[in-house]
Amino acid sequence: MPIKIALFASGSGSNAENIANYHSKSSVFEFPLIISNKADAYVHERAKKLQIPSFTFPREVFLAGDEIITLLKEYEIDYIVLAGFLLKIPTSLVEAYPNKIINIHPALLPKFGGKGMYGQHVHQAVADAGEIESGITIHYVNGNYDEGNIIFQAKCPVLPTDTPDMIAEKVHALEYEHFPRIISELWG
Repeated sequence: MPIKIALFASGSGSNAENIANYHSKSSVFEFPLIISNKADAYVHERAKKLQIPSFTFPREVFLAGDEIITLLKEYEIDYIVLAGFLLKIPTSLVEAYPNKIINIHPALLPKFGGKGMYGQHVHQAVADAGEIESGITIHYVNGNYDEGNIIFQAKCPVLPTDTPDMIAEKVHALEYEHFPRIISELWG
C-alpha cells in the first residue's frame, strides 16, 4: 500500500509541484491532497494541473486543528510535508502526527529561523548579515517555529555582490534538488 503524503503550501506551490512530479511514477508514494491557508494561492492552480484535490482552510479553522485532522484521516494520510507553508502548525496536529511532519526552511538553521522568517525576509537577513553561505534545512516540525530536529542541510555560497534575489535563486535550486530526494530517503 502506498505511503500517503499531504502537501501544505501557502503560496505559489512550486516545491509542492516539484515533489509531486518527482514522485509521479513512484509506486511508493501518493500525494492525495494539497492544503493551503489561502484561497487565492497559486498552489491551487498547480494542484488542478497535477489532478490533486486542494483545500483551503482559513487561519482560524486551521489553527483550531480539528477539521484538518478529520480531513487527513479521511484521506488516510501517513505524513505531512510543509512546502512553503507559513502558518504555525497547531499542537493538536503535531500530536496527531508526531515526527511525521517535515518542513523546509530557506536558510541554515538555527540561523535566520523563527516567526516572520520566511521567503525574502530570510534572504534579506542573510544578505544584511554579510553571511558567506546560506542554504536549506529540512527538519521535523514541533511546537515551535523552525526548532524541530534537523534531518538534512545543503549549503550554497553567498558572494558579497549577491542580492537577496540572487540568494533566493541559489536556495530555490537546492530546494528543488534535495527536498523530493530526502522525502524518498526518509520514508521510502
